[in-house]
Amino acid sequence: MSEKREIFVSVDVETSGPIPGEYSLLSIGACSAFAPDEAFSCELKPISDKFDPKALEVTGLSLATLAQTGEEPRLAMEKFARWLGDLCGDDATIIFVGFNAPFDWSFINYYFHRFLGENPFGFTALDIKALYMGATDCSWADTRSSQIAQNVAPTLTGTHDALADARYQAEIFRLIKTKLLPQGKGLSPAP
Repeated sequence: MSEKREIFVSVDVETSGPIPGEYSLLSIGACSAFAPDEAFSCELKPISDKFDPKALEVTGLSLATLAQTGEEPRLAMEKFARWLGDLCGDDATIIFVGFNAPFDWSFINYYFHRFLGENPFGFTALDIKALYMGATDCSWADTRSSQIAQNVAPTLTGTHDALADARYQAEIFRLIKTKLLPQGKGLSPAP
């Protein structure tokens, strides 16, 4: 029995607040962690008028504008699922990769289940902060993106644009793998 290929997909989201259901997923950015030009992005219509002003300030997004220009959530999640299927095919397992993955995964999981009935990622989520902590034996406080960037020296920066941030996270993920993990220990790009 052969193992399925593992495809690592860096995902970043922008939201209107801290929890799915009460607050809206506003944008999704995703890319293949080892081929970041293979990418997906979309902005979604809000499902609620509720928002945290700080969340919208950080993203620069407007609920009123997205209500007009964003995609219907069901359509957005269908497109995302189709992109993931095209990226991975039938012979691969897709692994969600995120910087503070529990937050981003919770919104993606909620939206996939609410609008499509299932999450193509299943329960796979790899958190870059936890990976870094394990690779360096640092404290949790030292897993801030600025601390990690100081250590691994990415060329990209975070911007609060979901796709740009997905690519930034993917670069950090690759740098942790190549600079900090023993060579040949998993997390390799799928053939």
